[in-house]
Amino acid sequence: MVEGGSAQYLALLAAAFVLVGLLTPVMRKIAIRADIMDQPRSSHKTHKEPTPYLGGAAIIIGIVLITYAALLFEGRPAQDFWVASSLLVPATVLGLIGLVDDVRELSPLPRFIAQTIAGVVTAAVLIATDTVGNPTGNSAVDALITIFWVVGITNSINFFDNLDGGAAGAIAATSLGTFLIARDNGQTFIAALAALTFGAMLGFLLWNKSPARIYMGDAGALFLGVLVAVMTLRLDPDVEGRVDSFAIPLFLLAIPILDTCVAVLSRLRRGISPFQGGRDHLSHRLIRFGLSKRNAAFALWGMAGGFAMVANVVAHSSGGAELLVGLAAALWVGLFILFFRTRDAD
Repeated sequence: MVEGGSAQYLALLAAAFVLVGLLTPVMRKIAIRADIMDQPRSSHKTHKEPTPYLGGAAIIIGIVLITYAALLFEGRPAQDFWVASSLLVPATVLGLIGLVDDVRELSPLPRFIAQTIAGVVTAAVLIATDTVGNPTGNSAVDALITIFWVVGITNSINFFDNLDGGAAGAIAATSLGTFLIARDNGQTFIAALAALTFGAMLGFLLWNKSPARIYMGDAGALFLGVLVAVMTLRLDPDVEGRVDSFAIPLFLLAIPILDTCVAVLSRLRRGISPFQGGRDHLSHRLIRFGLSKRNAAFALWGMAGGFAMVANVVAHSSGGAELLVGLAAALWVGLFILFFRTRDAD
């Protein structure tokens, strides 16, 4: 998308920040007029007043438009448009399905089927173009890992979006960490897309920070889920050892993964469906620790940023970083135990 200069990356970041920042209030007005609102009817909802959706539409339009505009402006070859489309088209399709869910509340099954299809398509493209960052050498295994990762991370981001600014800020941290690793390893397309996503999240946070005036909804969460899943999967860090290499994408998305593990396992422990909403996410538990909504979001951002920093240290380590990987993994397990043992609901 760009040749890799700092000025070009900064331009993409700024363009996404401005465009999404301007589009979001427009989408907010449309959502209010069309009555596309998140109604606080369920017990697991933490907001008191109806809040507009369609923030995800602003994110999708901003990222897609700027990506193709940048490719056209630089006169990139058709191959680059194909590479961009192989990622953005499945993400956008899933985002549109999420938009339908925001408007009509689909059951979990259609969403899961759509996510699985997106995972299969993404796996086929990555393997066919040999762009899996850490291939195992076995195409079947690579395909299964890719499908599992795309579907799992997409669901994690969707689950994680349950607090004003929480998901957007954590995705910003993930995107920044991904950008730094991709830039230093010469992966200009991934670096450019990560910079663009980082800027889009900052623009959206102007309206989504606590108290949120608009939500990204399933449209934004599913779109971003595919985006960050593929960006992290395509990272090809120059590190020694397969453990370090596989640890990097896991650390970049450690907090959404932690949130999903805690929520799903706590629901299974209580004998309820993992797809049933509840006040058992990290955000809810942080609030029960005594944090305000805003401080809970800051805590999530800090944890996501901390693990993204660890991923960068591992990626830039000249030798093996097994000790750091082990310590970070132990910290993740400690956080899991801490949150899992916190009471599930009020």
